[in-house]
Amino acid sequence: MNASMPIDQRTDNDRWRSASWLCGLLSAILLIAGSAISVWSAPASDPQAGVSAAMEEPIAPLPLASSENPAKVALGERLFGDVRLSRDRSMSCATCHRFDRGGADGLPVAKRADGTLLAHNTPTIFNAGFNYFYNWDGSTETLEAHAERLMLNPDVMDADWPELLGRLRADPSYDAGFKAAYPSGLNKISVLDAIAAYERSLVTPNSRFDQYLRGQRDALTEAERHGYQLFKSYGCVACHQGMNIGGNMFQRFGIFPYFRPPADANKSGGRVDFGRFQVTRIERDRHVFRVPSLRNVALTAPYFHDGQAATLESAVDTMAQVQLGKTLTPEEIGLIVHFLHTLTGEYRGQPLVTPAPGTLE
Repeated sequence: MNASMPIDQRTDNDRWRSASWLCGLLSAILLIAGSAISVWSAPASDPQAGVSAAMEEPIAPLPLASSENPAKVALGERLFGDVRLSRDRSMSCATCHRFDRGGADGLPVAKRADGTLLAHNTPTIFNAGFNYFYNWDGSTETLEAHAERLMLNPDVMDADWPELLGRLRADPSYDAGFKAAYPSGLNKISVLDAIAAYERSLVTPNSRFDQYLRGQRDALTEAERHGYQLFKSYGCVACHQGMNIGGNMFQRFGIFPYFRPPADANKSGGRVDFGRFQVTRIERDRHVFRVPSLRNVALTAPYFHDGQAATLESAVDTMAQVQLGKTLTPEEIGLIVHFLHTLTGEYRGQPLVTPAPGTLE
């Protein structure tokens, strides 16, 4: 949608998205109500009962394997780590999306190649294929568009297509690989498709919570199960639901009237960050941001679009107050954090691990 388009000129597709958002929220609320009066107790010895119970939950387990084309994924993996995608050959996609940091970078906000700061925290690239929108303001709707936006952005990789394609075609292995995987060979469309195929393959299944959803009752401790029940009954799951536990809707940062973003908050270069309003120019979208996925959230500190929450405990406390209007006890916060730690999955059959203390730059 054109950023300057008035609200009464929005397309039917825009109206459909708004209606879909509301329906999704109402569905999640109904699921919360159901979970508050019916707690799953299927025994681990009954796999079918576990599958049936998972279908009733507001969260679904991730698929155990990727279905992406291996040849395209291999090309995309090379491109993802190739600094030739940036004009000065100083950055690749992997510069900001580090697998030893949960697919993010461990910084409050991302950095340019020269070390100066960008506006937003870097979201994880893991499981990004299950998101409905990309960037904190939802300015792109496909992984292909998201990759191109970052590659051409002068504040990030500052590439241009003629120069980039010339660099890649000069590499015989790229040229041969693209001719084998794509009938049209190496071009803009195939480059973006390969990157997106690789990013869609970055699935981290088999977290302990996924095992629980699949029927393994003893995959979670009593404290972790209690934390999940609090997560549902207090309303966190109204926004963090679905297969990716978020990533499929927008929400205002600070719903309750007493919360107002400080005048100097979320600034980049002296500019207040109004979130999705900068894309839609619709007044109600001020301070509205994409709800992030909570998959592997224990590995991706700091939190929020501006990286202002250094720990999970701080993030849970803030969300309870400004999104739900609740003040949680330290015990309740601890139980929810215990649950959030069960969302850490595996990549290529190996468990993802928490970055070692002192390794974050």
